[in-house]
Amino acid sequence: MAHAPRPRWDPAQYQRHAGHRARPLLDLLARVPPLPAPAAPRVADLGCGPGRPSLALTARWPDARVTGYDNSPEMLAEAAAHAGPTPGGGRLDFLPADLATWRPAEPFDLIVSNAALQWVPGHADRFPEWIAGLAPGGVFAFQVPGNFAAPSHALMRDLCESPRWRARLGGVPRHPDMVLTPRAYAEALAALGGAPDVWETTYLHVLRGEDAVLDWVKGTGLRPVLAALEPDPEARDAFLADYRAALATAYPPGPHGTLFPFRRVFAVTRREGGAQTGQPGATG
Repeated sequence: MAHAPRPRWDPAQYQRHAGHRARPLLDLLARVPPLPAPAAPRVADLGCGPGRPSLALTARWPDARVTGYDNSPEMLAEAAAHAGPTPGGGRLDFLPADLATWRPAEPFDLIVSNAALQWVPGHADRFPEWIAGLAPGGVFAFQVPGNFAAPSHALMRDLCESPRWRARLGGVPRHPDMVLTPRAYAEALAALGGAPDVWETTYLHVLRGEDAVLDWVKGTGLRPVLAALEPDPEARDAFLADYRAALATAYPPGPHGTLFPFRRVFAVTRREGGAQTGQPGATG
């Protein structure tokens, strides 16, 4: 089995589908209940990526002090352009961090993670420490992709395990067990107290352009494969040709674009203690 190198992220490629990628974050934030701090809440954004998604947090809580954390130098360099005071009187900053070991250094009113925890093996084991790092009544909210069994990922894994590529790429792509089922997340969070709100949604994205699904996964799930083949451009191009052909069959373009179903899993929970007023989705 090949060793998967750390993916080198490409912020420009990732943001080519920024509109579709932003919607799950907005849907997640819509279910966040009022935060315990009446003013200037303290917010951690785990896996902030290129920084622009963090602006959704400063839009929802204009006076918040938000810190985005990421382990990608490329993403943090892109995010730096968004750092500084916010129009509502808050502040947005970005810091390097490995989510596998990150722990809150101060009480947060909200810890949120958007499409990042699937990169952290055993991330549910981090939940107790993160929730303990919330202020009483603070909120932990996250969403992760739940599409690892979809053709976009299954075809990638099958190709990597084929005789042609197994020696170089076997075991490199992520597997379905990188995320839990909604029930497993609900049980893990309920065991820590509170009443978690867990759900799933399948978005039916309409992607434009040629090889649209390949263009999407180049920004996310394909990054470990591209990193493994980076020293050998000829092999990279050969793999992409095989993968492109398989995706074209699984996701044929239509007259209005390519339909790309994408399942995601969401969870919102509150640390016990503090004010418990309001329902998820109320303005905080």
